[in-house]
Amino acid sequence: MMLYRDAGRQMVMSLKHGGRIDVALMAAQWMERAGKPLFQENMLIAPVPLHWTRLFTRTFNQSAALAQALAKRTGYAMCPDLLLRGKRTQPLEHKTVADRFGLLEGAMVINPRRRHRIAGRPVLLIDDVMTSGATLSAATHACQDAGCRDVFVLTLARVAKDV
Repeated sequence: MMLYRDAGRQMVMSLKHGGRIDVALMAAQWMERAGKPLFQENMLIAPVPLHWTRLFTRTFNQSAALAQALAKRTGYAMCPDLLLRGKRTQPLEHKTVADRFGLLEGAMVINPRRRHRIAGRPVLLIDDVMTSGATLSAATHACQDAGCRDVFVLTLARVAKDV
């Protein structure tokens, strides 16, 4: 995992808004190395979803690109639509931690057509950037509510506040 600033931020932004899928392929190598202690037998890899309207405007889900590249490298199964973002939220940029958690409460659910894939199984959630943890928390709760065994999270970058 890298810090979301300087070159790390540029790299994430080139994937997220520049459509640079090659970044996902390179990042999957780093994520595989960093995530090795998290990997479990029969693990299911799932990306954090975008709301369909955001997916439409962006044309692809950068977290899904990372998840797909990581699944290919590790051999673990990947379910690109395990989670659905049923509630469109405002952009989280410049929101407080409390606002982020509030906006994302109940925003994600397990896809009813994929529920059978999660029961009793460990899940590895993939996202591009972790800021407050609100998005990953909402996704984790959805997985737990659907009966997964354990939830692990792996992100390409992490926002770090200066102290």
